[in-house]
Amino acid sequence: MAPVTPPLPADTPAEVAALAGREPRPPATDPTLGIAVDPDPGAEPAHRIVTIGDSLTHGFQSAAIYNTDLSYGAIIATELGWFEQFRYPRYPALGGLPLNLEYLLRELELRFGPTFSPWEVPLAALRTRSLMNDIEEYWERGPGALVPTIAGYNHALAVFSWDLYDALHHTFDSCRRYAAEPTNNLLIPFVDNAPARAALRVYPHGDPATERLTLLDVAEKLGQQGGIETLVVWLGANNVLGSVLQLQLRWSQDPGFRDPRTKAEYTVWDPAHFRLEYDELVARLTRIEAKNVILCTVPHVTIPPATRGVFTRPDKSAYFPYYARPWVTDEDFQPTGDKHLTAGQACAIDYAIDLYNAHIEQAVRAARQAGRNWFLCDIAGVLDRLAYRRYRQNDDARPSWWTPYPLPPALAAVQPEPDTQFLTGDGQGGRAKGGLFSLDGVHPTTVAYGIVAQELITIMQSAGVTFRTPTGAVRTGPIEVDFDRLIRRDTLLTAPPQLIDSTLGVIGWLDETIDVFSQLIRGRL
Repeated sequence: MAPVTPPLPADTPAEVAALAGREPRPPATDPTLGIAVDPDPGAEPAHRIVTIGDSLTHGFQSAAIYNTDLSYGAIIATELGWFEQFRYPRYPALGGLPLNLEYLLRELELRFGPTFSPWEVPLAALRTRSLMNDIEEYWERGPGALVPTIAGYNHALAVFSWDLYDALHHTFDSCRRYAAEPTNNLLIPFVDNAPARAALRVYPHGDPATERLTLLDVAEKLGQQGGIETLVVWLGANNVLGSVLQLQLRWSQDPGFRDPRTKAEYTVWDPAHFRLEYDELVARLTRIEAKNVILCTVPHVTIPPATRGVFTRPDKSAYFPYYARPWVTDEDFQPTGDKHLTAGQACAIDYAIDLYNAHIEQAVRAARQAGRNWFLCDIAGVLDRLAYRRYRQNDDARPSWWTPYPLPPALAAVQPEPDTQFLTGDGQGGRAKGGLFSLDGVHPTTVAYGIVAQELITIMQSAGVTFRTPTGAVRTGPIEVDFDRLIRRDTLLTAPPQLIDSTLGVIGWLDETIDVFSQLIRGRL
C-alpha cells in the first residue's frame, strides 16, 4: 500500500516533486551492489584507515568537537589494532568547541542541583555566560589558539560544518583567514568561526605549499606515502542539515550554490546541484591510492530529535503536521509564532536526500563497473530502521521494505534500550529515554558512533581487510566492536545530566537566555 504523503511545497524542484506519493528509497543491503570486483592482492598498505567527512566523521557531540578518540574512525582503528598509529586532531580543554552542552549542563547541575529555583535562574545565566567567556578566551586568545605541530598527516580528515564545497576547496590557509574574521554578536561570548578554528588542527601546515592542501590533497599525499588500505568518505549532510537547524527550507540556486559568499543562504541543495558537486568529489577520489573506498549515504535529517513532530499524525503518514524545536510541546506550539517546518517541507527534504543517495549509490556502481573496489555503506537505511517516532512507534507508516535494526547485544541489554528520541534523564541519575543522539539532537552518542563503525567494519572484513589485536595477532571470525568499552565511555548513555527533563526545559531556557541555538546555527553544526 502506498504511503500517505503530504502535499509538497510549490517551489519544490521538479524531480523531487515527481517522487510525491512514493515510498522512501529502500536501503542498499549489498555494499557491492551485486557487482563482483577482484580484490587487490598487493601488500597491506601503510595507512590502514583514513576518513574524510564533516561533523559525523570528526566525532562531534552535544554541539562540540571534543572526544575525537571516539570518532567512528578511531573506533575502527582500535578494532584494527592500529589505534597507536592513527593520527587525529585533539581539542583538549573546556569541553572542546564551540560549546559542549553536556559540559555546560554538568557545570550548572554541580552548582545548582537538578532543578533551578526562581531566584537561581539569574545566577545560572551569569554562570553560563562566564563559562562561555572562558571557552571563548581559551580558543580565541589562549592556549587553544596555538595550532600544534604533528609528525605526519592526520588520518582523520574531517571538519564539522563542512559541506561538499568546503571539503573540496578549504585549506589551512583559507581557514586561518576565516578564523581571523570576527562574525559573532559581541554581547554573547561565543567562539568565533569555530569550524575554521577546529579545522586548523586537522590540516597540515608549516610551509606555503602545505598550507594550500585540501582534505582530498592530504589523502592523496597519504596514498603516495605507502598507500591507504581503506578510505571512508562521508560527506553531504551539511548540504541539507541547515533545514532542520534553521527550520527553513531554501533550495539552492544556480548561480550561487558554488559561491562561498552566498551558499550559506541555502538550507537544502537542489539534487541537480548536489550531483554536480558530488561528481567533483568522486573525480577527486579516483586520484587517491586506496585499496578500498567506502562511500556513505546521507541520513534523513528529519529523523534526529533536533526537531519534534507536533500534533497528531494522519493515519498511514510518516509525517507530523509541523516540526518545531524539541522543547516545544503540542500545547505550547503556535504555527504563527514558533519557527517550524511543515509536513510537506519535511517530506520534500527527505525526497531530496533520497535523490542524493541514489546518486551516491550510482557513483559506487560506476566505480565497481570500472574495476575499482568501492563499496556503499547505507547509513541512511540504518537510521531509517532505528527511527523511533517515525516507524518503530508508527507501524502503519512503515515502508514495505522496513525491518527494525537489531542493536548489538551489549547495547540491546542496556535499559531502557537506547533509541532515537531526545535524551532525557530520569531524575535519579539515569536515563529515561533516548541514547543514540547527543544533546544537540543531531549528532550521535559514543555508542551510536560505534554502530556506524560496526557497519563499516563489516564491509571492510568482507573486502578482505585483516583485523589484529594490539599485539599484532590476527583476529578471526566476525569482527565485533567492543561495545562494552564504548558503553563505559558514553557518559550520556549511563549518567546523563539530570537537568535534562522530559520537557527539555533547560535546553529551551538556554536558547531564551543566551540565544545558544541561534549561535550554533550561525556556526553551522
